[in-house]
Amino acid sequence: MSSSYVLGPHQYGKAEVRLVRLERGAPEHDIADLTVTTQLRGDFDAAYTDGDNAHVHATDTQKNTVYALAKEHGVTSPEEFLLVLAAHWRAQPWVAGTQMTAGQHRWDRIGAGTPGAGHSFARNGGEVRTAVVQTDGDETFVLGGLTGLTLLKSTGSEFSGFPRDRFTTLPETSDRILATSVTAWWRYAENPPDWDAAHTAARGALVGAFAATHSLALQQTVHAMGAAAMDAVPEVAEIRISCPNKHHVEVDLDPFGLTNGGEVFVAADRPYGLIQATLQRAGVPAEPRAWTAVPAFA
Repeated sequence: MSSSYVLGPHQYGKAEVRLVRLERGAPEHDIADLTVTTQLRGDFDAAYTDGDNAHVHATDTQKNTVYALAKEHGVTSPEEFLLVLAAHWRAQPWVAGTQMTAGQHRWDRIGAGTPGAGHSFARNGGEVRTAVVQTDGDETFVLGGLTGLTLLKSTGSEFSGFPRDRFTTLPETSDRILATSVTAWWRYAENPPDWDAAHTAARGALVGAFAATHSLALQQTVHAMGAAAMDAVPEVAEIRISCPNKHHVEVDLDPFGLTNGGEVFVAADRPYGLIQATLQRAGVPAEPRAWTAVPAFA
């Protein structure tokens, strides 16, 4: 083995385990639809340097553990289920730390009064609830979040006062469409009494601030959204938000003898502005271990 390098940080596990857990005990069934990834850190150097698997917990075993613990413990929330997985793996030999990640895919119950409504569901769009549980020795860190939350406001947004140079062609505007697809992660300084209620409150605050803020820039809106989420959930210590600016360009209808009047647009998918920010609660220490191997921004 060459002495010119050493093995750096590493982890391994099973990625994107598809898990659907049904609760059948009541007349109305409940469904939890998760994509789970497990990652272990610890005394696994020899597997990388020498191909010695004596300490390697097979990724297939990790997959099976997801299904078995879902049966034994149920899935009440992604955060709670990941805490169960983390507790199992941190107790295994040679494991010094873990990263358990889940995306929960939303299903809405089909309306009351419809035959079969108690056990029938409709998949709800592209929004995914996300969660990460990291362990480092005896310490545990929990992130909540979401991705694919698509928002649009048709007025109440402007953009002006920016520097101009010889490459600037963008006109200033006092009224524009503002649209984005939100990715947000937030770190809990302590566990909330109810994980689902905390997620609902944070999501509602993000959406509410987007709608209520008269936006002078998407940067301002992102800041308002993060502040609102932290106000709504006092257990949140910091939040990271990534918002692409989904540009809507008014179509020139003059060649057809028509006046557009701000009614017909082309939704441009790329390139796009990408606005990202972190808000941290004053006086609460940063905790980089909570974000290990989690992208700072989408």
